[in-house]
Amino acid sequence: MIEPQKFKSGRWQQEVDVRDFVLRNVTPYEGDASFLCPPTERTKQVWAVCLKALEEERANNGVRSIDIHMISGINAFTAGYIDKANETIVGLQTDELLRRAMKPFGGYQVVKKALEENGFEMDPEVEKIFSHYRKTHNDGVFDAYTEEIRTYRSLGFLTGLPDNYARGRVIGDYRRLALYGIDRLVEAKKADLHDLTGPMTEARIRLREEVSEQIRVLGEIKAMAASYGYDVSRPAYTAQEAVQWVYFAYLAAVKEQDGAAMSLGNVSSFLDIYITYDLNKGLIDENFAQELIDQFVIKLRMVRHLRMGSYNDIFAGDPTWVTEAIGGRLTDGRHKVTKTSFRFLQTLYNLGASPEPNITVLWSQDLPLGFKEFCAQVSIDTSSIQYENDDLMRATRHSDDYGIACCVSFQEIGKQIQFFGARANLAKALLLAINAGRCENTGTLIVPGIPALKHESPLDYEEVMANYKLVLKQVARVYNESMNIIHYMHDKYYYERAQMAFIDTNPSINLAYGAAGLSIVADSLSAIRYAKVTPQRNAEGLTEGFDTVGEYPCYGNDDDRVDMIAKDVTHIFSTMLKELPIYKNAQPTLSVLTITSNVMYGKKTGATPDGRAKGVAFAPGANPMHGRDENGAIASLTSVAKLDYRDAEDGISNTFSIVPHSLGSNQEERVENLVGMMDGYFSKGAHHLNVNALNREQLLDAMEHPENYPQLTIRVSGYAVNFVRLSREHQLEVISRSFHQKMR
Repeated sequence: MIEPQKFKSGRWQQEVDVRDFVLRNVTPYEGDASFLCPPTERTKQVWAVCLKALEEERANNGVRSIDIHMISGINAFTAGYIDKANETIVGLQTDELLRRAMKPFGGYQVVKKALEENGFEMDPEVEKIFSHYRKTHNDGVFDAYTEEIRTYRSLGFLTGLPDNYARGRVIGDYRRLALYGIDRLVEAKKADLHDLTGPMTEARIRLREEVSEQIRVLGEIKAMAASYGYDVSRPAYTAQEAVQWVYFAYLAAVKEQDGAAMSLGNVSSFLDIYITYDLNKGLIDENFAQELIDQFVIKLRMVRHLRMGSYNDIFAGDPTWVTEAIGGRLTDGRHKVTKTSFRFLQTLYNLGASPEPNITVLWSQDLPLGFKEFCAQVSIDTSSIQYENDDLMRATRHSDDYGIACCVSFQEIGKQIQFFGARANLAKALLLAINAGRCENTGTLIVPGIPALKHESPLDYEEVMANYKLVLKQVARVYNESMNIIHYMHDKYYYERAQMAFIDTNPSINLAYGAAGLSIVADSLSAIRYAKVTPQRNAEGLTEGFDTVGEYPCYGNDDDRVDMIAKDVTHIFSTMLKELPIYKNAQPTLSVLTITSNVMYGKKTGATPDGRAKGVAFAPGANPMHGRDENGAIASLTSVAKLDYRDAEDGISNTFSIVPHSLGSNQEERVENLVGMMDGYFSKGAHHLNVNALNREQLLDAMEHPENYPQLTIRVSGYAVNFVRLSREHQLEVISRSFHQKMR
């Protein structure tokens, strides 16, 4: 038997504690990117097969293959390979590259519709099982929904709810498989189960059942790995095994679940420990080290889920959010930048730009300059990575071992999970305040008891705000009730046992509420306060437009008069949500994040007092509305930085696009200026930044000639997409955004 490696000892040897292992064994790297290697010949061979398959997928309307007979599961399919002779890291979701599988436990009607939209019919036996014998998450949710919730949902006050797809945002600590092996993890879970004794409350009974499921699934993962010729009952002993074991754990998760976000976590610093050991012992060289990461990333890029078209309306571009957090610092002052942090970024050159994995750099003022500069270079060259403020999150959330769930959301690895909550339409809610609680499009009474406005020519700011607070309180209540139903039913019918097996028993939970349309609300209230706004009403008394006389400040120009409105509205809504009881006593958090549902929200929302016409898309996330941030990049960033992270701890998403020459006349200047810009932005307490260094003309050309841009990647709202995989409507929305041509 291979002797295990002799790492520095610590608490991790007595209990399951990956953070302690990393803390004691990580080797921070202070240098630059000069050590990096191009792809090996083996990697080139494997990637060539993938590129051909991806081309076939694009030619087939985005879906290469679907298995219509087999229900996906950890051992449902035989071992699958891309190019077995050249694969260093093995394992596929199904038995064939890019073949999508059915996961009907979330909702078989959803799967059936997705199949039909792609020209397939569900296997009659599968349909029989799920229509007669097996209830799904989606069925349970709609059985429990009230008429009020259904109305809020259908009219667009609440959108993107995870009631007809898996919730996602649960990050397994996949590192645990490599560090401990299955047998040790089973032993720990059995000990937890033994200690879960009476009194047998509903919560205790459920937890005992969940832990039993986790133990069972660990055995299934062992069997899956064995089908590829690996014994994961023991810890990983080599760098190659460490990468492979981590991938097997993640692969089990994406075989069973198709959540809205199947994040990877924070594995780069952990894997670097094994790679560094093998390099120091002369067991591998740098070429092989890069090959391990390249081939691991190839596997992550090939993850696919079966989705219906309406899902793409919310989450455009077929994303999977395999989010990997890189960098950051430890609480002892050391940083976690390693050579493997660089190796992950290098995949964007070795394999070309890509949305997946959703690489997220945990930015700190004290990270090594060489790493910061390489990050900036990669952003300028590929527009593929995003940044989050590690100094802010580490201090506020009291952990240095965390990942990013989905787009921008903090999650302590292995200690915490998140209930995904989609988002509420704050702009449409503002129209309820102006329309006596009625939907501006249908006239449906949504919130009873909202008084008709006494002052209409012009609108009175204080009166509108008083109504708005009444509306938001009811929106928060209905939102909370829908979340409690959704997550109760998800646990009951589509429990994430493969992910939860790699998480502490009975972890802490936060509920991720979301808000959309903040910039529209800020600008609308600013117009009412500083200009003269008079509503135009139809025969039913509903607003269909607004007349505005006078000037007013717009969010995104570093003007406190309007920026503080955005901050205050976020605080008000967040506070209301925090007052409500939550399933499993989860802690409420809020995000200012839209994904790409900003387009759908716009369709469902009438004209607003800021001058936005009916049906026009919202700005993404916390961004200023398109074209209104007229005072340059720094002013736009400063406005977003004023939002208080304590009111939106699920994340404040800012998607930033700048024309490359605006950063400098050459690459060296651009890198230096981008690093300085991000240091300045995050020093103000800002939370998140997507960086696109693009020319609008390039995107216009890609719309007309997509065959020339198969890997053109852009950041959209907390995640990245292949631009050519967006619908025409989503492409046009992206092109309409602000592309800053000056820093100030």
